[in-house]
Amino acid sequence: MEVGFGRGVGRKGNGMMRERMKTEEKMRWNTMTLEFESRPCNESFARVSAAAFLAQLNPTVEEVADVKTAISEAVTNAMIHGYRQEKGKIQMKCVLDLEEKVFQVTVKDTGVGIENVEKAMEPMFTTCPELERSGMGFSFMEAFMDELEVTSTSGQGTKVKMRKKIERPAVLRSKKRSVR
Repeated sequence: MEVGFGRGVGRKGNGMMRERMKTEEKMRWNTMTLEFESRPCNESFARVSAAAFLAQLNPTVEEVADVKTAISEAVTNAMIHGYRQEKGKIQMKCVLDLEEKVFQVTVKDTGVGIENVEKAMEPMFTTCPELERSGMGFSFMEAFMDELEVTSTSGQGTKVKMRKKIERPAVLRSKKRSVR
């Protein structure tokens, strides 16, 4: 929620803020965009940030782990294959559909791109065998997410878009605890 100074703030602003909060509660979508350098330490930052954002959908521990693993693979691919371990910017955009309980994440780099996306998505294929890469990144993304879309232009970068429906059973969502 955005809270600011200046126009609309003050005695009259309090009513406007309440109205805005009511409107936000009815909104269907929520988005978060992060941009960070292609440093290995930022891979865990991306995972944890996405997991915290995803928490709004009340996912299971397994669903959080699936999303974190897929994001880890996408960000690592951008660092190692997209930028060839050189400095570059990675953009991660997360979108929540609060009504349908769907999480979507897009990880984008402006690195070298992928010449043959279909070939790159084959299990065990890697462009960096000298770095002892397993070639399973896209396979893991596909396994842990419901949808995976990869678009790339050689010399311009790659965009990995993934979606996951959060299907925590209603029984678990509404379960109440009593402590005595």
